Amino acid sequence: MADGHWLDPLARSLLEATGQLPARPRAAAASADQAGDRANSGAQGLPLGQTSDDPGVDTEAAAIERELLALKLRRNPGLRLSTATEVRHAAALGWRLDVNRATAADWLRLPGISPHQVDLLLRLQAGGVQLSGPEDLQQLLELPGDQIGCWQPLLLFRWYGEPASPQVRQLDLNRANASQIHAALSGLSLERCQRLVRERQRAPFRDLADLQQRLQLPAALVEELIGRVRFSQGPAGPVLPRPS
Repeated sequence: MADGHWLDPLARSLLEATGQLPARPRAAAASADQAGDRANSGAQGLPLGQTSDDPGVDTEAAAIERELLALKLRRNPGLRLSTATEVRHAAALGWRLDVNRATAADWLRLPGISPHQVDLLLRLQAGGVQLSGPEDLQQLLELPGDQIGCWQPLLLFRWYGEPASPQVRQLDLNRANASQIHAALSGLSLERCQRLVRERQRAPFRDLADLQQRLQLPAALVEELIGRVRFSQGPAGPVLPRPS
């Protein structure tokens, strides 16, 4: 038998994340993890094909996964969750999303949510709209059942007597001129701001989704604008003072 010791792949991932072991090449890591999954499944007496990722299975492997996620969250408190398993582990670690007070950054941590959905949620929140349960959220965003089910362990529905206060002063992109937009939103180049002003002369922008589609903005830039801009539906362009 060759010398060496077998290390549980999840334990190895934990040690790699903390810098106690060098990171493996991606192909080798994937192969080792698959082998480890097969070994864990047999050792734990789980049915073939079932792993600690499956709902209702809380094993030592799942505990290691939670600890690994906790390490990642300590290093990056704004870490985005990518799977239903990570959502369950985050819930087990005590993280919750307060639906009626969540920020754009909070919402964007949920797997599968789009910037346009976040923008809609924040606009409704600013208008005093409150959601009372998962059914409200599912209907509002037209979510499939599996997606709202994925998020549900983290969702907290509290009722507030007062509407949420705006976190930042929002810039009206249907009123501000190109220089004002460029000064307030560093992510938009002056050329793009000028194109925005020309485009809105055709018709005011309805919302962030309309802005992205008409200006062909990248998703990362749209995310930066969430909660920072608004869209009045009056005449396009700045309001000029009346002559005295």
